[in-house]
Amino acid sequence: MKSILIIEDNQDIRESTTEILELADYKVYAAENGRKGVELAQAHLPDVILCDIMMPELDGYGVLYMLNKNEQTANIPFIFMTAKAERADLRKGMEMGADDYLTKPFDDMELLNAIETRLQKRDSLKKNLGSTASFEGLLDEARSAKLLDELSLNSRLRSYKKKQNIYSEGDHPLSVYLVKSGSVRTYMVYQDGREIATGMYAAGEFFGYDSVLLNKPCRDNAETLEASELHLLSRDEFNALLFKNPGISKKFIELLSGHVQEKQEQLLKLAYNSVRKRVADALVNLAEKFGGQADKCSVKISRDDLAAMVGTANETISRTLADFKDESLIEKEGSVINILSVSKLSRIKQ
Repeated sequence: MKSILIIEDNQDIRESTTEILELADYKVYAAENGRKGVELAQAHLPDVILCDIMMPELDGYGVLYMLNKNEQTANIPFIFMTAKAERADLRKGMEMGADDYLTKPFDDMELLNAIETRLQKRDSLKKNLGSTASFEGLLDEARSAKLLDELSLNSRLRSYKKKQNIYSEGDHPLSVYLVKSGSVRTYMVYQDGREIATGMYAAGEFFGYDSVLLNKPCRDNAETLEASELHLLSRDEFNALLFKNPGISKKFIELLSGHVQEKQEQLLKLAYNSVRKRVADALVNLAEKFGGQADKCSVKISRDDLAAMVGTANETISRTLADFKDESLIEKEGSVINILSVSKLSRIKQ
């Protein structure tokens, strides 16, 4: 029997919702405030959580935050129940990781359909996640050892909007991320507010594994560059995979070693290369990562993000890109940079 947790301070709504769900053959747990709701979620690990936003002791945002910090509850489908007056606040909840919302008052079918949709999507992900092309190359050993299905059972596919935060510096890592579609950047922020990029990730690439491997808080921040879909692999399942399969362990050690080497090269370039050379190298790296093997391609990146990659001011980026345009190396249309010759950019001297 599937179980549902209702967190709602209004007794009438809580009791009527419980009655509907019990008639639909669900096991129901009910909490009258957010703090008790978190306790019940951790104790019973329900299949779906329904949660009001405005509540005493701990509001719905706090509940979602607490559950996302716990690896056992982070992947439970979470549906906000909100009054019409609160709909403007829903964006905050969805960006924090809520899966859906119901606007009160809702009828029986709206409630049951919302729950059934979340359950079906979760079950579908469990069945199909192993067949995604992005797992094919890196996790071939896991598949041959029949570990991928085991991993997929506790994996989650989550959609993110453009420029949405994924995790922040100091957060305790709960997941390893794999980009299914879109693109992601990681970055650090200096005390004066300046940003420096620490990584760019395209479809099929993992990130966030270094903090999990080291069991230390995140050293940087991560956000999407565009609308993206990410696979979230829980820390426990990821570690279990590493321990069970030496081939996968070797691959992630290689990824981590390569990550360290990239950072060393980045420091050397920041110290010794001219801004012109650094911008050219950054565009070449973006072309190789997002533009395929063609000598002529387009990459989409904002001036701010490119400045963070290169470690310079926005104005300097603008002047350098203008020079490249005058030299017929690029063309620019808004945030899209059309690279006319990757090979010529790669040959730029100091």
